[in-house]
Formats: sequence, structure tokens, C-alpha cells
Amino acid sequence: MPETSPFATKPTLLGELTTLRPFRDEDHDAMAEAIADPEVLRLTGSVHSTAEAAGRRPVVDEALRRWYSSRNDQTDRLDLAVVDNATGRCVGEVVLNEWTPADASCGFRILIGPRGRDRGLGTEATRLVLDHGFTALGLRRISLQVYVFNPRAQHVYERAGFTVDGITREALRFDDRWVDAVNMSARRPGP
Repeated sequence: MPETSPFATKPTLLGELTTLRPFRDEDHDAMAEAIADPEVLRLTGSVHSTAEAAGRRPVVDEALRRWYSSRNDQTDRLDLAVVDNATGRCVGEVVLNEWTPADASCGFRILIGPRGRDRGLGTEATRLVLDHGFTALGLRRISLQVYVFNPRAQHVYERAGFTVDGITREALRFDDRWVDAVNMSARRPGP
């Protein structure tokens, strides 16, 4: 009998400020808005210039619907909507991806759109998903990259338990300048 992936089950994780839950069709508009936000585009390295970031508009097209409608079916990764408990609205996503079962490790990323910023939602969402990864999924190491022009995110990651592993020099070309990336990881507490 084949082993069941720990990522096959999509949990709902409850926090004081936020709830992480499987994606629903009604999240499409909120995710389109979040991923078209100029700040999100710049800080995630999804574009290569300020002008390109400013030119994006939220679009709920078939590709976006298909992507978010398929997240709950993935067995090698965990994608959860970040819901603001104060409004009940989806404001972003957390993702555990690039799973390496033999090493009990995976990658992490988070995206918080403009409706969810500056209120601690990202910090709590990061802590919730790290706790789930280490306790329920049995992961040993969770890693990420953050560009040096995003010190706010680096601070959030450090508060949640990530430490700096090193720097990838000139990882992104943005506005005709090279930008370094900070490599960070969190490891399961204990032996």
C-alpha cells in the first residue's frame, strides 16, 4: 500500500488574528487583487521594474481560477488562504512547497496583499504554518529566500523563528540594479 503524503490533508489553522484554511472559489478576487499589488510584485521578484509593477491590474482569468481551484488537490505541497479574522476576507496565502521527503524539508513563502498588511497577520500566519509543519507534518527544516529590499519581511521571519543561513548575491535584476537574496531557515526544536 503506498504511503500517504502528509501534504494530502489540508487543515484549517486558527489563530487570534488570522485563520489559514483551504482555498475556496470566493477567494479568487482577493488573490487577483493581492498578486497584482505593485508592492507584492516588487517584493516577490515577480517583475523586474517599478514601471512593470505599476502596470498590473487584478484579473480573475481562467489561469488564476484553475490555479487556486487546484491547490486543495496537491499532495506534494500545502497552499492555504490567509483569512483576516476581523473581516472574514482572504488577504493572501501561505505555502509549503518544494518538499523533499528524504530530508524532511520544504520551502516556505507567504504573500499578504494590501488589505492584510501592518496588523500582524503575516507574523501570525508564519508562526501557525511553521508549527503545523514541524508538529503535524514532521518536517525538520523549512527554508525561504527574501530579497534585501524587503527588510520588513526578514524581520517577520526572524520573529517567527527563521535564522539567516547566507546570501545569494545578485539574485534579481530590478530597476537596472542587482539585488541580493537572504537565505533563511527554521528548524524543528529539539533533537
